[in-house]
Amino acid sequence: MKGPISVVTAVLLAVILSTQAQAASRNAIRDCQMDVGDPDRGVAACTEILDSMRLSRLDRAHVLTIRAVFYFSRGESDASLGDFDEAIRLEPDISGIRNDRGNIFRRIGDLDAALADYSDAIRLDPRSDKAYANRGQIWRLKGDLDRALADQNQQIRLNPNDPWALEVRGDTYRYRGDFSRAMADFDRSAALSPYSSGPYTGRGMTYEKMGDPVRARAEFEKAVAVPNPYHSQVDMEALAAAQARLAAINSGVAQPVIPTVSGTVTSHSIPTPAVAIPKVAVTKSTQGRRVALVIGNSAYENVPALANPQKDAAAMAAVLRNIGFEVVTLANNLTHEKMVASLRDFAHEAEKSDWAMVYYAGHGMEVGGVNYLIPVDARIAVDRDIQFEAVPLSQVLSAANSRKIKLIVLDACRDNPFTPRKSEAPETAAAASTAGAPIATRSTSGRGLAEVKVQGATLVVYAARDGQVALDGDGGNSPFAVAMIQRVATPGVEINKVFRLVRDDVVEATAGRQEPYTYGSLGSEDFFFVPK
Repeated sequence: MKGPISVVTAVLLAVILSTQAQAASRNAIRDCQMDVGDPDRGVAACTEILDSMRLSRLDRAHVLTIRAVFYFSRGESDASLGDFDEAIRLEPDISGIRNDRGNIFRRIGDLDAALADYSDAIRLDPRSDKAYANRGQIWRLKGDLDRALADQNQQIRLNPNDPWALEVRGDTYRYRGDFSRAMADFDRSAALSPYSSGPYTGRGMTYEKMGDPVRARAEFEKAVAVPNPYHSQVDMEALAAAQARLAAINSGVAQPVIPTVSGTVTSHSIPTPAVAIPKVAVTKSTQGRRVALVIGNSAYENVPALANPQKDAAAMAAVLRNIGFEVVTLANNLTHEKMVASLRDFAHEAEKSDWAMVYYAGHGMEVGGVNYLIPVDARIAVDRDIQFEAVPLSQVLSAANSRKIKLIVLDACRDNPFTPRKSEAPETAAAASTAGAPIATRSTSGRGLAEVKVQGATLVVYAARDGQVALDGDGGNSPFAVAMIQRVATPGVEINKVFRLVRDDVVEATAGRQEPYTYGSLGSEDFFFVPK
């Protein structure tokens, strides 16, 4: 898990116990903290301390927050939140614990709970610049750029020399079309952090949005050429973005124009432009036989229909045919029986091929850490129904068993319209799911699909990363489908860079509300949708 703990590790872990009698517990706590790379050992060590040592309320809260992080690293979010709850009961006035529990809520997609925790952290410590930063991210994810900007401004007032904060605010200004302020923030960030790629990537993307590809290229080249670069996760992401943008510019293809976003857009769908299917002169692939199964489930029988998936699937099938896939099977509005049959037929095609790609647009759910695709005839009243009514992602992966690589692309990370309830009678839950579902959202038993682990030359691409919700489009296609259609046919751009471009385009189009995410690896060989 990356970075769910901030103030607790900076403050509580620095507590020096004052008496000699407490030295043993101090050393044990430090030993527990050192197990950062092994969550199983970390949980065991913290549990032993909690069970066997007499601790002060503060120290007990301290150990609970450490164990909470290890639990979350193991995918046990309920246990993690339970430890945070107990720590807050013991020490209700520590801002950092509230802030850190908010980080967990954010990662599992409970934005309202995260917002409440960050607000409490600010109330308890009005000078907590990190709490303002985190609350600003929640406002952004909820579509309120005005409030996001207000919190970012306060964060920078409290810590004016934080280069990352300036980058984040620069992005917000760019989303809104305030290019001069965006550039000013990126300039200040670059001055404070000369070995970071982030400010140059931000400037390049701003120039792109201003319609100046020449200056954009120059900034991306600076980002790639930074001497002695930092290796933080944020900076590596900025470097990857710059490398992908340069590859796209060097292809000679016109770059997509992404409109700015107004101050507040809180609905589950956003305006999306009409897109033309790219025409590409492609010879037979030098990387083998390529086949694809494209599914668009829109006409759900027991919850409101989805507007985009069938259109998304049709457009994606057309693009794949245009770029030289030998077999592209388009299947819409599949029942459970037909979805299983389609996967079975596709498995026969895949085993004779070098590439196998499945693109799915429609509802998806995660239950008990397992991801499922939802047929149009599904009836899901309680969690246990899912195993009988839906198709697990593992079955899709198994069907795409080609000789070289498999690609699974899921535009399915929406709010759950079925609202399954573990404790209600099936009839009650079924009635609630049919009557109260939102019409424009696809997705899960909480929010988003769960993280997926894959082996071999495999990429699984989510329209929104685990724990997030993807948006639908008010136009003909979802923002993720628009980005895919515009980028897949770019010649000479390696597949990982293509999906990086898709990711950045969706983040830009949604003002940071939605971040596609790619899991897996294709190994050392480079693959191209369209060769040079």
